[in-house]
Amino acid sequence: MSGLVRRRRQPDARRGRAMSLLRLCLLMLLVLAGVAILAVSLGETPLAWSQYVQAMTHPGSPPGEVLWTIRAPRVAVAALVGAALGLAGATMQGLLRNPLADPGVLGVSAVSGLGAALAISAGLAVLPGAIELSALVGALVAGALVVALAARFREPEALILFGVALSAFGGALTALVFNLSPSPVATAEILAWLMGSVQNRDALDAVRALVPMAIGAALCVRAGQGLRMLTLGEEAARMSALPMARLRVYAVAGSALLTGAAVAAAGVIGFVGLAAPHLVRALVRDDPKRILWPSALAGALLLVVADLAARLIPTEQELKLGVVTALFGAPAFALLAWRAARSWRS
Repeated sequence: MSGLVRRRRQPDARRGRAMSLLRLCLLMLLVLAGVAILAVSLGETPLAWSQYVQAMTHPGSPPGEVLWTIRAPRVAVAALVGAALGLAGATMQGLLRNPLADPGVLGVSAVSGLGAALAISAGLAVLPGAIELSALVGALVAGALVVALAARFREPEALILFGVALSAFGGALTALVFNLSPSPVATAEILAWLMGSVQNRDALDAVRALVPMAIGAALCVRAGQGLRMLTLGEEAARMSALPMARLRVYAVAGSALLTGAAVAAAGVIGFVGLAAPHLVRALVRDDPKRILWPSALAGALLLVVADLAARLIPTEQELKLGVVTALFGAPAFALLAWRAARSWRS
């Protein structure tokens, strides 16, 4: 009889957790929608209420051009990039079982930035989508290398060390390209790309980012159960019926695709993938599977707010988005590292 009661309680508990996760995601979606509307409404060019009405009724009017051609695509790209980085960060933290891991830990961001720098230095910036494609190809190359390593080695330390080496090598090659750049204009373009921005993005940029991001998100979600099993330890994961090696490859490949698509759409932006999972971790009881979608929504919210701040902070030149996230993310990273060090000491 007691066994029957326990079997009945388990589906009820799972249903309750699913409903709580759904409520959390819906609440975060509502907050994100409100912030996105605010971000579209505010900007360097102030609009009167009559102009907002004109933009709604006549999208082709000058106020409509400001809202729907300039601001709305920029907000959409910021939300997509933030969601991709947040989901990739949660996946990496679950895979490596390290709360200080982020999408850049595998070196994908550095090699993706290298691809964009090479395209700019070669003069391919005049071709539509050439820089973005080069950045994505660089991310895929780095991702393929890391996936091959993940399929061969189980230890997360091996992935971390390889990622650090790949990131350092990609950064060194990018610095070399930057140093040997043929013109000051190309040098300025490379520097702007490495600082990250969603300025001057259009609807086509958002559409181009959707396909690799959707594939990467599907792979990360597919790996969710394996990430949950990894919390029990490598031995318990190996004893389970789940194909852990395959799920590990899913997690790495998905994170690489998400990070590469994010870099291709907005340049190199740090700390979002690190911070987003920590904003929602307490709300999902540190479950690596349940944290995935809330982390994506938190990342989208973070980057939309950061981009709004970059536009509204009164400076002579608009701050780059990567600069804003670094200014706020670096102290957050230091706080997380300090808390981690205290927990290890105890």
